[in-house]
Amino acid sequence: MVFDASEFVFEVPSEISRARRVLIKPCATYPVPYPVTTSQHMLSVIVESIRQVSDADIILLDGTPDGEPVNPVYQALGYNFPRVLTLDVKDCIWVEVDNPLPKPLAVPTFWVPNVILSSDYLITVAPVKVLGGRGSLSLMNLLSVLPSAKYGRGGLRGWQDLYNLGIDRVIADLYFTLPFDLGIVEARQKFTSGEDPTRGEVEDWGKIFIGEPYQVDCEAAAALGLKTGYLDLIEEARVEFDG
Repeated sequence: MVFDASEFVFEVPSEISRARRVLIKPCATYPVPYPVTTSQHMLSVIVESIRQVSDADIILLDGTPDGEPVNPVYQALGYNFPRVLTLDVKDCIWVEVDNPLPKPLAVPTFWVPNVILSSDYLITVAPVKVLGGRGSLSLMNLLSVLPSAKYGRGGLRGWQDLYNLGIDRVIADLYFTLPFDLGIVEARQKFTSGEDPTRGEVEDWGKIFIGEPYQVDCEAAAALGLKTGYLDLIEEARVEFDG
């Protein structure tokens, strides 16, 4: 589903009213405001809307590429919402989770924060970015829930071991391993950069996409003309997985 950004209202899914813990995965890997990261305004809209229907615990979770603490990034971005717990991936207990695909594309198991597994509803909220020619949307945003210490540090990009395996294959595997319930793509603007993911060009779009993460990434990628190889891989793997 797509909205004009000026008219966007977060309609809280009914499942959240029954949830005890809601986890929100923003894009908060750098202390640089939107569109490099998820805007404070978008998170505020989501949190306030949830609070109108639920007293569930709300958690923000992210990690940084170089393994540095993420809390200073949260502070720089204004993520200081009342009654919202902010967590750092590197400070969580990690558990190894099996990839349910019969034939994993790249990674048979992932180390992930256990708080993801103990949450009742999972939301990924990401800006639109084109990094080195590759589109980054709600599913690519899940990469930073993986501890960079486990998967190789690589300066600004991080997770070098996973990039070496083929990042599109990794993201496709991650989609099946961590089934997030909702994806929100904040496309008020599109950010395009080359080697430095914190600097680039900004183009206005004025849209918000929301829905099941794979579907919402497909819709956003088609509308914005983005190259997202992981979507084709997911489509192919779903045929075998569902069959």
